[in-house]
Amino acid sequence: MSGTTAPRPDRAVIDIGSNTVRLVIYAGPSRTPQIWLNESVKARLGRDLAATGEMPAKAVTQAFEALARFATILADLGIADVVTVATAAPRDAANGGAFLDAVSALGLEPRLLSGEEEAQGAAFGVLGAFPDARGMVADLGGGSLELIEVSEGECRGGVSLPLGTLRLPALRRDPGRLGGVVKRELRAAGWSAKQAGMLYLVGGTWRAFASYAIHAGGYPLSDPHGLCLDVDHARRVAKALEALQPADLEGVPGISANRVPALLDSAPLMRAILAELAPAGVVASSWGLREGMLFQRLPAAARAQDPLLVQVDHFAGRAGGSARLARAIADWVDRGGAPMRPARLRIASAQLALAAAFIEPNLRARHAFEWAMDKRWVGLAPPQRAWVAVALLASTGRTAWPDELETLASADSLREAVGWGLTVRLARRFAAGSDKTLLASRLEHRGGALVLVTRPERAHLVSPKIVNDLKTLAKWYELSPQIVSVAREPAEQI
Repeated sequence: MSGTTAPRPDRAVIDIGSNTVRLVIYAGPSRTPQIWLNESVKARLGRDLAATGEMPAKAVTQAFEALARFATILADLGIADVVTVATAAPRDAANGGAFLDAVSALGLEPRLLSGEEEAQGAAFGVLGAFPDARGMVADLGGGSLELIEVSEGECRGGVSLPLGTLRLPALRRDPGRLGGVVKRELRAAGWSAKQAGMLYLVGGTWRAFASYAIHAGGYPLSDPHGLCLDVDHARRVAKALEALQPADLEGVPGISANRVPALLDSAPLMRAILAELAPAGVVASSWGLREGMLFQRLPAAARAQDPLLVQVDHFAGRAGGSARLARAIADWVDRGGAPMRPARLRIASAQLALAAAFIEPNLRARHAFEWAMDKRWVGLAPPQRAWVAVALLASTGRTAWPDELETLASADSLREAVGWGLTVRLARRFAAGSDKTLLASRLEHRGGALVLVTRPERAHLVSPKIVNDLKTLAKWYELSPQIVSVAREPAEQI
């Protein structure tokens, strides 16, 4: 995709949950939907279910008013592709059916999900964001906790447990009781055995958990998506939260004031889940039920697309970064046999660097770095964020990186990123926006030399600036720079 026209919204998901009623309108690629509008009302439909078995009248009115607003917004925008789902509270409440009938009268066609279907939706959201996900998905909502296994692009064994955040305050007063309840519920659902793989955390409360882990650990991250913690680390974070009061979390980035009570209540639940399921680690996911509902309906070919490359192409392509040239740069090095990172990271960072070249020089490095570190990228783990950020800095000529990035990735990895960024800088200036020159040349590592090999008819394109870029890159690799024309051997030393 190229040009600067903003994508128009064309699809939406309405999620009628036990705690929140939310409308999310999407635009952009079907594989990596871009949020165009995200609006919610905290109606707390499920707050009295345990006591009365019904959704409170005030909550029903508040939810219905929000849904009426959502219906009008969608009509005004001309969005007909709307998925409306209802989960635990309407599913379990005695007055749930009448409520959904009233919602239908708004023209929203709500679909009441079973507990298993809700778990499957969250699982497909995780699989959309992490195509290689293997382990369990834990989707914590207001009324329930959904658990489901994921591996090889499929999900199975979904269950819904009455352990949502609206039910936790009473259990939290007695941690010993909570542990017993979790163990009993898991065993009754057939989840008593230890589970292999990672535990993928879905839901706003779990994202707040990850945000607190980022804050407490001093990580240079603004987005919890993709944060991975080992079990001991996750357990320590949960234990620390159990000792806090709401005032202690004021001003913590990524944790809103209305999320704090649920976060504190969920900390002992996290510890109990980790003790029972013993996963390999935990991973925070910003994609869940809503994204999963959209991902499920994609054709197999679209599902198989790399989410990072699709998202980068949508973002950088509109800013002038050519996907074709980015791939040509990666091929340019591959043909020379140089050992490098997986192609997807090299292509993604190259396309972002090509887009950054159109930014005003005084702003280029800062903006490119922020693109890598602060934008919500799907399919990019924190160590990979750091790698891409350093590669983008190097593509602007800066070979030093902020010290705090070494909390995410090793110095060796970041040094490699600098090498790739300098390579992109050399290739971009050598190619001057076209892949023809790259196709007629290659960059080789030959023993102790870094060799730019060109065809004779294009040798004149090696300008003094290109020579300087090659020297800079060779020096970084502690190699000697050389230029070779395929019709002129031996190599000409420069």
